[in-house]
Amino acid sequence: MNDFRPPSKSVGAGLAAQSTLSISSRNVSRSDICIVGNGAVGKVAALGLAQAGLSVTLLGAPLKGASRPDDVSGAWDTRVYALNHVARSLLSGLKVWDALDASRVAPVESMLVKGGADAAAGKINFDAFSARTNALAWIVEDRNLNQALDAALKFAHNVRVVYGRAQQMTVDADGATLQLEDGAVLKSALLVGADGAQSWVRNQCEIGIDYRAYHQRAIVANFEIERPHHDVAHQWFTAEEGIVALLPLPGKRVSLVWSAPEALAATLLGESLTELAVRLSVLAGEQLGQLQPLQPEIVQNFPLSLIRSHALVAPRVALIGDAAHVIHPLAGHGMNLGFGDVVALIKVLSERGPHRDCGDATVLARYARSRKEEILLMQVATDGLERLFGLDIGPLRLVRNAGLNLLDKLPVLKRRLMGHAFGRTVEKN
Repeated sequence: MNDFRPPSKSVGAGLAAQSTLSISSRNVSRSDICIVGNGAVGKVAALGLAQAGLSVTLLGAPLKGASRPDDVSGAWDTRVYALNHVARSLLSGLKVWDALDASRVAPVESMLVKGGADAAAGKINFDAFSARTNALAWIVEDRNLNQALDAALKFAHNVRVVYGRAQQMTVDADGATLQLEDGAVLKSALLVGADGAQSWVRNQCEIGIDYRAYHQRAIVANFEIERPHHDVAHQWFTAEEGIVALLPLPGKRVSLVWSAPEALAATLLGESLTELAVRLSVLAGEQLGQLQPLQPEIVQNFPLSLIRSHALVAPRVALIGDAAHVIHPLAGHGMNLGFGDVVALIKVLSERGPHRDCGDATVLARYARSRKEEILLMQVATDGLERLFGLDIGPLRLVRNAGLNLLDKLPVLKRRLMGHAFGRTVEKN
């Protein structure tokens, strides 16, 4: 793990230069909270904090005319999330869940994890019945989620959406100030960094990170399958070929997330999707039959890494989502971890009392403490599994397979694992 502190304009430097800011009252916007970053986590935070009675400014990146490769009418989005019970409860409370296109949401009723591609590999099955719930998670497309969030934002009270790029950030005893490139100024009691893994807000606060590159790329694409998936998510941990997950989509369709070593990823990306489907058919043929690329054929890829932020808060600043933590996608819970941040932030701000403002140091410390255990647990679990299954050593492989088979026979422990992985409410149902 590398201790990496990127060079940036520090908040301290901004304070020293604060007198140089030319602020006209005509271009100053004030709110209780300013959120930098308008991805799904930032949008949910804006809606939730506004619902809690706070005024919110949501700052998004400048609008671009170009669309994403899979922004094709009717096409299935290659970016999907396995949203757990915590995420669903949050979205339901914001009236967003029911605004999703339900015909494009698939429940995960069971998850079959295998310790390799061969028949002798150990395996463990997590199922909704054992968890005493109706589903372990729900597969939701990025576009479906964001369209519902955008619709909710149009009617949200106390939310102002601004598009632009922050140029300078300063904090003082009264609050945080952002100056944008176009000269606009955003003032707030609390600044929330929801601006992703390369967070500008985090850099301005000089919050260091621990960084580990996995030397893998996630390859994502969608396929038609020959046999019904019965709402089962499949995952194979293989040492040489990485981690392969096939997640159920509505109908006879699945979404692929293949965390492949870089050399293999280059090979896979050089092949056609039909050739990739043949590879997957060999792996999943017994359960799903033959695979065919979903039309139109779309494939995307992105590098994988682990990012541990040294702090979740700074004076007048709180980090959420990928700005606060990035984990391996093998568990599919990066988005859920971000939504957990939002739930915790709303809670501490709602309970802060009338004598503390949103950026109060004591309130922010409570937020950081409330998230420490869950974030650490998910980081350790995902990083540990990646390391464990990344070693192709005969004796270790036997121990791994035996461990998976043993765990599959321990229902109490399995329920506890499901409670952590799919949301703590699972344990209570």
